[in-house]
Amino acid sequence: MNFDQRSRLRFGVFISPIHAPSINPTLALKSDVDLIVRLDALGFDEAWVGEHHSSGWEYVGAPDLILAHLISQTRRIRLGTGVITVPYHNPFHVADRMLLLDHLSMGRVMLGVGPGALPFDAVSLGIDPLEARRMLDEGLEVILALFRGERVTRTTDWFELKDAGLQLPPYSSPHPEVAVSSLHTPGGPKLAGKYGTSMMMFNPTQQAGFDALKDQWQIVEDQAAEYGQSVSRDNWRLVAPMFIAESEAEARQLVAVGVDRWCYYMKKVATLPILPPTDDTEAAIDALVESGFAVIGTPEQAIDQIDRLYERSGGFGSFLVWANDWATPQATLRSFELLASEVMPRFEQRSHQLLEAESRALQTRTDLAPVASAARQKAADDYELERKIQEEGRLPSDTK
Repeated sequence: MNFDQRSRLRFGVFISPIHAPSINPTLALKSDVDLIVRLDALGFDEAWVGEHHSSGWEYVGAPDLILAHLISQTRRIRLGTGVITVPYHNPFHVADRMLLLDHLSMGRVMLGVGPGALPFDAVSLGIDPLEARRMLDEGLEVILALFRGERVTRTTDWFELKDAGLQLPPYSSPHPEVAVSSLHTPGGPKLAGKYGTSMMMFNPTQQAGFDALKDQWQIVEDQAAEYGQSVSRDNWRLVAPMFIAESEAEARQLVAVGVDRWCYYMKKVATLPILPPTDDTEAAIDALVESGFAVIGTPEQAIDQIDRLYERSGGFGSFLVWANDWATPQATLRSFELLASEVMPRFEQRSHQLLEAESRALQTRTDLAPVASAARQKAADDYELERKIQEEGRLPSDTK
């Protein structure tokens, strides 16, 4: 990757979260919070938490409450809803709550929005999943208008506003960052371009997502041009799973604790076709790794994965690790520590300068090493000569 062609790549975490129903939910939620607090100390840039209402596994129904809980426990990390499912809410309430968090966090919150990933959620709320993307478009338009300080009168088949305006102005300028979710289909990129927002792409390492990477941002730019918006690749985020350890064998051993539960959820409960139709957990893990969907390995393999995505996409601004309960909380934390210490520096301008300094040292070492050796020998010789002169000066005169 050519560091001169882009600004520093940012890193963060996306937490659905996905927890097995058999696990104590209080402790599971605490582990999510503890992880984000630790990532703040490790220098990660962002943390995103999802919204889901069914299935028994993804049970954060209000990510904005998680963010509110985290604001006072973190110092610098930015906190995002990943995502608020706009069709499930009156858009006025979404905008109002986010501006309150914008002030409480002093500008550290981000609003991620989407149509909803679990059809169980939509059906339980009486929403036709086929209408969700249209509802997202209508709701996002209103949210952005309210963020801009406009008064909105709007009647739809799912909400009504009459001369509605927000009391609080944004703390952030011009308002909190807004990111639209996307998969490999054009719906998300079209909305991001239409409204000039950021975009968060899920599963870009799945084959369909990887194939679509080269065209995703072009759709954003085409729509932005049509609607007179300004967009930047720097506001494009990619989300993919990674778990790393000192060796690939160790990483595979550590994820054996919980990856079988995650595989069960993805194959039997969730509706996204991520895993192959097999009940053999080891075969599923092999497929995840061999297909390129997940990294379960070493820091170097994580670096290769990010490089692969960067080259295929043409460039993006942030990489978000999709965190899951594949390993124990302690091993998961260690994986993120390795990401911070050995992976993230490879994609930062600051580390590039250090690597460049090392390269210059290696290039000149052959010529300068003999000079340094000669300098050390000269210092030793000079010292011996000085000692000899001093000793001769202390001898009695009749011995000279």
